[in-house]
Amino acid sequence: MRRGKYVTVIGSSAPLSSKALELSYELGKELAGRGFILVCGGRGGVMEAAAKGAKEAGGTTIGILPGVSREEANPYIDIAIPTGLGQARNQVNVVAGDVVIVVEGQAGTLSEIGLALAHGKPVIALKGSGGVADLLAGKTIGKYRVLEASSVKEAVKKAVKISEGNVTSFK
Repeated sequence: MRRGKYVTVIGSSAPLSSKALELSYELGKELAGRGFILVCGGRGGVMEAAAKGAKEAGGTTIGILPGVSREEANPYIDIAIPTGLGQARNQVNVVAGDVVIVVEGQAGTLSEIGLALAHGKPVIALKGSGGVADLLAGKTIGKYRVLEASSVKEAVKKAVKISEGNVTSFK
């Protein structure tokens, strides 16, 4: 039995801008408000801001951690899952979500996007947040399209449609 709708939010652990943090926080709030369980890497930056927004909206948060200790999770993570996998935990992170939303991002985020697409997971890039999200929004990689959203509300609306099985245009 499937329980809940899961969205993985990915982005920089050390964001390049305060805008990315604000968008991440707003994204977390919107996702929780729509009943999504938020999955992320569980640490700082975009992950912490999204988890904070989700928690403040009454949502549930899961952190897929690179190390072996739950103590490395940010304070807004409800369920901390230490993996001991380092960057390889990126695969677990993106596979756990029904859809992946990208805010900003650097090299680690780029690897998560590639892994998500390789697993056939829909990816939505929040255009205007900077980093790899801006670079890949609307681009086709192989047979998959990185969906573009120009606002948090649009990203969440697309995530809702995808989770309900109403979008297949990412292929």
